[in-house]
Amino acid sequence: MTVKEVYDEINGDYTGVVHRLMDDNRVQRFLLKFLDDTSFNDLKDAIDRNNCDDAFRAAHTLKGVCQNLGITVLFESSDELTEYLRKGSIEGSQELLSKVSEDYSNTIKAIARLKN
Repeated sequence: MTVKEVYDEINGDYTGVVHRLMDDNRVQRFLLKFLDDTSFNDLKDAIDRNNCDDAFRAAHTLKGVCQNLGITVLFESSDELTEYLRKGSIEGSQELLSKVSEDYSNTIKAIARLKN
């Protein structure tokens, strides 16, 4: 699988990220590093602990990484969750977290195929 095919599969902004990072190899290197990013797991852990501040920080970090890498769908869902958590309450965030989880899973699966 090529980097472009990963972006096509996840409906990402391939053109934008290549423009920012300057070449396909660099994009691939950063995408593969995304597999080791802990933001999503930190988010789930913070929500499990009912810690809104930590959940907000993790969601915000995930959103930022996705924006930088042109991972559009996951960026959008994590942005929505970030803004919800900004209000200071986890209560009622489960549906948004489910969407982030689904988008994260789809993204990770596509990037993992690039690795192989």
